[in-house]
Amino acid sequence: MICLLGLVVFLFAFSSSRNGQRTISKPQVKFIGENNLFITNEAVSKLLIQNYKGVKNVPKETLVLNELENALKSNPMIKTAEVYVAVNGTLNAEIEQKTPIARVSTNASYYIDDEGSYMPLSNNYSARVPLVTGYVEKNNLKNVYKVAHKIRNDDFLKKNVIEIHQSANNKIYLKLRQCNFIVQLGNVDFLDKKINNLKAFYQKNQKDKTLNSYSKVNLQFENQVVCSKLN
Repeated sequence: MICLLGLVVFLFAFSSSRNGQRTISKPQVKFIGENNLFITNEAVSKLLIQNYKGVKNVPKETLVLNELENALKSNPMIKTAEVYVAVNGTLNAEIEQKTPIARVSTNASYYIDDEGSYMPLSNNYSARVPLVTGYVEKNNLKNVYKVAHKIRNDDFLKKNVIEIHQSANNKIYLKLRQCNFIVQLGNVDFLDKKINNLKAFYQKNQKDKTLNSYSKVNLQFENQVVCSKLN
């Protein structure tokens, strides 16, 4: 029994030593979630290698996975990252990218993601999301994000809204696909009720074929829709 116990301890120590000394192979990157790649496989691999100075030849026992994960998550395209080493020495990275819901096009161009944060444009892929114009500050996206988030989760708005405009006094306007009129939301209070009023107006006038008779649809008053007709 003593000899058997000694053999087990020896084999465990030997295998642990061999496993720790095994060098890491080329990183394997897997994207989870949406298939549209705003950041490429090669870019993620480069980040891993840059942050561990040639990770391909680093012994497993010296690899600090948390540092690599934090390095990946510092990239403004990446939402979450999980890095782990397989038994055979393969370095694996599972990446979840940020999801853009609107694209700011003012004196600066960037996306707003689904958590209301800044996301840079990608050279690899362009998302089809509503444009945001007017007076928009990168550190004050709250109102625009609330409207963009509503659009993303509403089938009618997602189909029809092509632009969100914010004025200098933080009033919100919408432009709809194939419509001449401007939708004036005003502030973002009672947003659900205002959108329901817009839907009711749109459906009635679409049925009557009078959508192109208006220049402005004002929804900033909670319980009514005020329309301005074209001259």
